[in-house]
Amino acid sequence: MHKQQKKVLFTATVDSHILAFHLPFLKWFKEQGYEVHVATNGDEEIPYCDKKIKISFERSPFKLNNIKAIFQLKKVLLKEKYDIIHTHTPMGSVVTRLAAKKVRKQGTRVIYTAHGFHFYKGAPLLNWLIFYPVEKYLSKYTDTLILINKEDYNLAKKKFKKCKDIEYVPGVGIDEKKFDIKITKEDKHKLRQELGLKDTDFVMIYPAELNKNKNQIMLISAMEQLTDKYPDIHLLLPGKDSYHGYYQKVVQEKGLDKNIHFLGFRKDIPRLLKISDLAVATSKREGLPVNILEAMYVGLPIIATDCRGQRDLVKDNKNNYLVPQEDYKKMASKIEYIYHNKEKQKSNKTASENYLLNSILKHMSKIYNDEM
Repeated sequence: MHKQQKKVLFTATVDSHILAFHLPFLKWFKEQGYEVHVATNGDEEIPYCDKKIKISFERSPFKLNNIKAIFQLKKVLLKEKYDIIHTHTPMGSVVTRLAAKKVRKQGTRVIYTAHGFHFYKGAPLLNWLIFYPVEKYLSKYTDTLILINKEDYNLAKKKFKKCKDIEYVPGVGIDEKKFDIKITKEDKHKLRQELGLKDTDFVMIYPAELNKNKNQIMLISAMEQLTDKYPDIHLLLPGKDSYHGYYQKVVQEKGLDKNIHFLGFRKDIPRLLKISDLAVATSKREGLPVNILEAMYVGLPIIATDCRGQRDLVKDNKNNYLVPQEDYKKMASKIEYIYHNKEKQKSNKTASENYLLNSILKHMSKIYNDEM
């Protein structure tokens, strides 16, 4: 008798999440002979995906569309009979786990990766009131819960007793192939020139979406302290603008537009990192920040705010620093220190080895094959 092909479904609120983080895992499933389906609220084509399903997920927990999404997805799950569902993003996974209650009883395994809980030490009380009870309740409808930083993992182990299996996997993995590129002096000169930078300029980079949580305003304030004294300090801000031009307006008002460069969404982050002297990160909260992992792999020194997720990676030592959140003066003084000690600048590249894609894929394949 012909054995039915195994099926896996990946769900997330938006296409960009799957495209940015999960293609290597979709590829892995294809290589294992699975039929791969993806459900999001978008229309983009996803590589390694046999079937794309549109579900009306909404990012906001207060949108009624999410209730519609539960019914839409439930119908799909009953029809397709997946072996594994791997869900991501806060609302994507709330909807998915509610929709999957029945199929779990029929043998479908539900895996959820929390890319950073909205409740954490120091989070607003409202986050604890809204998100914590929901995650706790839904943990009993989760076969494997994956956490990507130690703070979330310890909290889940302690509080989510009804979840069968809780695993710590440090992130989604960085793909060495993207970063093992040689950049000659000439390439560096050319790329800096394209960005309006001189070879002698001191260049910082923070690749991140422009939004409130990534807190670029802290860097803008630090730059205000630095540029009078050091006009050759520049900050590159590649990333999609989800803050409707707010940061650009502030930069213009402060007269910093010659030193702060908004690059929009870029696909050449590895090259941009290689022409930079320092990586900075000012998030208020993170899951496990890819931008810091990538900077570590390239060997850049790092200055980051002391927040959940970032403190997993950045240890306070002579070329990597954690600074208190919102303390832009401390940020400016650490930047100044590295500016004056350029020759010592090297991050600990070996520390990034546990976070490489091959290592994460090995870990995840054990989870997918239920060998933990």
